[in-house]
Amino acid sequence: MRRCAMHIIGIVMLAALPPASGRAAPASDDVDFNRDVRPILSNHCWSCHGTDEKGRQAGLRLDQRESALRESDSGETPIVPYKPAASHLIARVDSSDDDVVMPPPSAKKPLTSAQRDVLRRWIAAGAPYAPHWAFTPIERPALPAVRRSDWAINDIDRFVLARLEQEGLSPSPAADRTTWLRRVTLDLTGLPPTPDERAAFLADDSPQANETIVDRLLNSPRHAERLTMHWLDAARYADTNGYNNDDPRTMWPWRDWVIGAFARNMPYDQFITEQIAGDLLPNPTLEQRIATGFSRNHVITTEGGVIEEEYHVEYVADRVHTASTVLLALSLQCARCHDHKFDPISQREYYQFAAFFGNLPDKSVDDANGKAADPVIPVPNREQREKLAQLAERRSTLEESLQRHTAQAENAELKECLSTPPAARSEKQRTLLAQHDLTQVDAQVQELQKELADLAKETAAFEGTIPRAMIMQEMSPARSTFLLKAGQYDQRLEEVTASVPAALLSLPQDAPRNRRGLARWLVDPQHPLTARVAVNRWWEMFFGMGLVETSADFGVQGALPSHPQLLDLMASELISNGWNQRAILKQIALSATYRQSSAGTPAQMAADPHNRLLARGPRGRLQAEIIRDCALAVSGLLCERVGGPSVKPYQPAGLWEDVSVERRAKYEADSGEGLYRRSMYTYWKRTCPPPSMSLFDAPDRETCVVRRASTNTPLQALVLLNDPTYLESARKLAELVVSSTPCEQERLQTAFFRVLCRAPQPDEEKLLIDACHKAAERFRHNPASAAELIHVGSSAVDPSIDPVELSSWTIVMSMLLNLDEAICKP
Repeated sequence: MRRCAMHIIGIVMLAALPPASGRAAPASDDVDFNRDVRPILSNHCWSCHGTDEKGRQAGLRLDQRESALRESDSGETPIVPYKPAASHLIARVDSSDDDVVMPPPSAKKPLTSAQRDVLRRWIAAGAPYAPHWAFTPIERPALPAVRRSDWAINDIDRFVLARLEQEGLSPSPAADRTTWLRRVTLDLTGLPPTPDERAAFLADDSPQANETIVDRLLNSPRHAERLTMHWLDAARYADTNGYNNDDPRTMWPWRDWVIGAFARNMPYDQFITEQIAGDLLPNPTLEQRIATGFSRNHVITTEGGVIEEEYHVEYVADRVHTASTVLLALSLQCARCHDHKFDPISQREYYQFAAFFGNLPDKSVDDANGKAADPVIPVPNREQREKLAQLAERRSTLEESLQRHTAQAENAELKECLSTPPAARSEKQRTLLAQHDLTQVDAQVQELQKELADLAKETAAFEGTIPRAMIMQEMSPARSTFLLKAGQYDQRLEEVTASVPAALLSLPQDAPRNRRGLARWLVDPQHPLTARVAVNRWWEMFFGMGLVETSADFGVQGALPSHPQLLDLMASELISNGWNQRAILKQIALSATYRQSSAGTPAQMAADPHNRLLARGPRGRLQAEIIRDCALAVSGLLCERVGGPSVKPYQPAGLWEDVSVERRAKYEADSGEGLYRRSMYTYWKRTCPPPSMSLFDAPDRETCVVRRASTNTPLQALVLLNDPTYLESARKLAELVVSSTPCEQERLQTAFFRVLCRAPQPDEEKLLIDACHKAAERFRHNPASAAELIHVGSSAVDPSIDPVELSSWTIVMSMLLNLDEAICKP
């Protein structure tokens, strides 16, 4: 309770601080183009004087130096190097005349005096331009010199420490061992450590103890599920199609492919290649074809009367948006209707990129498992594959028997008689069979034919139960792609062929102009973005914020990296180590930077409220799925079966009816293990996502989301206090501790170790035991209320425990699960 109150005070203090700019202040008075000038020009000038040729005003282009130094249409020279007073740009931004000043008042983006001063000093220094950092080649940086070299555990720490020393700050002390254990276990598996795991770790005093823990976590099935959870938002995975009808679909085989890929530690370049172009690899396997579902996870319409071409254009646009956001952290979709206002991406290049993703029919089809759009593929599981093999073997045996019986008839007329159904035989055929005395053979043939017909029906019925998932598959002949006026599907201009933005990296000359060539381009070691974007998102998974805060936007409108050399260190290591994702995750988890205490000092909070300089360890609220999974895990309810169809846990009644057409959809919760699976397996309806997770900022999955919001509302507390999942978890945890010992202090210790990975403090013991006694007194006077509480949920109630005792301890366990510390990473 005390910790929760302290955290609330901390939130209030944070709210009073000025907002961060998204990057640390410059370390010197020198003007740097990327750090100081580009943000001013990008935010205030380039929308009218940038890359968009059609939208450019006055013939003035300021995103290129050679253009900015030429006379504009007015005859004035915008920038005269070394001469701010002669530069028309300075005259315009300094003007007090509303008809002259730039940006114009109507833009509502006035420059501050500090920004105008930056522009003057930049021009006085010669107006040097520099390429955007994210589009430059990745190079492994040299390790910086630091004063406290003994603090650093690995290379990550050297770069973090160098920046802290540059800013006159010091790193925080290391967190205690149990705090680090809980932090790293939550980050790498999405579940808390068990008391036995805690005890084993504390008993291991070897220098390799931390590494042993990280290796164990990285090799666990829980880790593969954790990384998949991280990927589902980005890939906009859901179990329904979206739009008005929001019909069910079957895409969970793709989700299971992702789990399997992470479980095998598939190299990241292969992970990307198979999802972009698995169907185009030589002799693609079923799994590689399933992998391409990454590009088919978008919403699709199943309404009648739609214009197929219109929605095909929308589907392709979604694929472009997802691939460019997730893999490149670029807003290519901004160039759909015109040249990009800020990044060097033309409208033509947008449609050239779109051509990679448009060569498939995208036509809606009915399916036994829901609605889909071609192309689809059956995805049998192991048991279904075995059943199909058995059916095929039976058919082969019957066909061989039929062939042997038919062979007893010699010439061709008799064989034709036997192969003709009796009802369809002519008088001549019946006479012919009688003359050759083949009546018995004919009866056997008829029986075999009947068995084959029955087997065909059985096979068809069984095949109808096999899930079919949407995949990518090239059309032949290829579908044409056109540049569209203003992005409108029916406003075709010239035809374009598949290619990539020239500002990044050229497509290899020998690469095919299809998705396989695109995948090769994406994972080219010379590509400036793919590796940087990947390691930044993994860093964000640990620290709550990437080294580039705008993890979905590495373009010129995005934030500068807080530690650019550290970002390139990890990106270059990812490429050089064979794209081994686990190696990067291990390096981060074992760093001294990650090991720091998250308890910042007042001075640290004032100097760096958002921890961009990494002077303290990461702390923040857990994401929705992890909060629920932790409650199930500590109570013993969690079912850890991996993969399979999505499940339906508890949910308030009537929600699906309220959002469905003609109220025809109805949510029916599962029974048994479906109520207790990990939250990543929860059925995701786009028009009505799981409400208890939406309240904790889970997205609707209609479009890709790289970084979730993190809000704090009273509704979240109401979920934790009243949702059946959390009440049932509190009751099962109460049963566990009550049945373990009669000692109240020992019960609390057991519960604290399970929920918080630590022992309770004396004041916490007193407060909770007092609360337990007061609850027991209340329930003794109202036994019906006690019975109602302990019967929330489907799991059986332990009959050996007195209902009053169980209900009062359920209240205490609910308090424990509601602690700020329980739902936050330490």
